[in-house]
Amino acid sequence: MSEIQKAAIDIGIVTNNLEAMLAFYTDVLALPIEAVIDMPGGGVMHRFKVGDSIVKVIATDPAPQTSAVPGGIRGATGYRYWTLHVTDLQAALNNVEQAGHKVVVPQKTIRSGVDIAIVADPDGNWVELLNNY
Repeated sequence: MSEIQKAAIDIGIVTNNLEAMLAFYTDVLALPIEAVIDMPGGGVMHRFKVGDSIVKVIATDPAPQTSAVPGGIRGATGYRYWTLHVTDLQAALNNVEQAGHKVVVPQKTIRSGVDIAIVADPDGNWVELLNNY
C-alpha cells in the first residue's frame, strides 16, 4: 500500500449555485482562496485553504442534472457533513446568521471542552463548526 503523502484531506463540493456558494465560503466562513482553476472538460474550481486541507467548490460545464439528497446526517448514507475547527464558535455562528444562512444544529457541548454547531451552505451541505476550549 502507498503511504499518505499529505497530513490533511481535500474535499470537493460540486454546485449549480456558484456565486452563492463562493459568497458563503469566502465572506461568511472567511476561508481564503488558494487558486481558481479551469476544469478539464468544462467548468471551474475554486480552491479554499483550510489549514493544510483544501475545500474545492466546483461548477462543471455542463452542469449536473441531479442534486444530492438533503437532510444532513440522517438524510441519507454517504458523505453528509464535514468539520471546520474554529477559534470563536459564537463569532462564526453570528456571521452565518447575519448572512441569512441556516443553523441546523445550535451550539451545544458534545463533551467536556468541545462545543459544536452545524450550519448549512447555500446548497444545503452541512458544515460542522467545532471549537476545542
